[in-house]
Amino acid sequence: MARTVLVTGAAGGIGRATVAYLQSTGAYVLEADIRGVPICCDLADPEARVELIRTLQSSVGSLDAVIAAAGMLDGAPAAVVAANFFGATRLLEGLRPVLAKSASPRALVMSSISSRYPCDEAVIEACLDDDESAAQRLVGASSFSAYATSKAALARWVRRQAVTPEWGGAGILLNAVAPGTIADTGMTRPILDAAGGAELLQQKVPSAIGRFGTPDDMARLNAFLAGPDNRYIVGQVIFADGGCDALQRGDAVW
Repeated sequence: MARTVLVTGAAGGIGRATVAYLQSTGAYVLEADIRGVPICCDLADPEARVELIRTLQSSVGSLDAVIAAAGMLDGAPAAVVAANFFGATRLLEGLRPVLAKSASPRALVMSSISSRYPCDEAVIEACLDDDESAAQRLVGASSFSAYATSKAALARWVRRQAVTPEWGGAGILLNAVAPGTIADTGMTRPILDAAGGAELLQQKVPSAIGRFGTPDDMARLNAFLAGPDNRYIVGQVIFADGGCDALQRGDAVW
């Protein structure tokens, strides 16, 4: 029987590639994004999130997986935190009862290699306390810092929640993927198209395999983690980064 999977951020980059790959495997995919797909929703807007959850709860009998791939880098820092962290966590919490009806429920969020960079601990703690107004109030003026901080908070949220009775205890396998530089996405395309952009990214976010990642690389990993063949991976933040983490941190596993 075909699996029903919700993918946010489905209009571009990793999300679009994930949708295409899942469809090629026979999955029924619900596509959500701010525009350009059947389900339009601004996940930075709390009211829009609630409405999306209500719509899905009433229209979908069961949901086998949620892949929360939506995210933003540019824009007001408060909106970046709202979209990247609360847009994912609030959606997943709202849909958890629907996921629990599946025989093999899975949930996946997109963190980032940038989550290893210096982050704002006060904002992270506000996120983990589920205090959206405080997180938005505390975030600084840099959208990149807000991006890295929100992705770090998301990774920590996964580690905390995945092993709770409500998630792992209910058989819902929750994980995160932390991509390195992924070419041909809305976030990286402007950098790579700029003079010296590729060299700058290779310096800041190096790859050990001679190339940056592609959305299709991520799609296949996402599909596995969100699928029934993933039977034992829970609470992990998987760095899909071309070896960047190993290059920069060596054997510092912990």
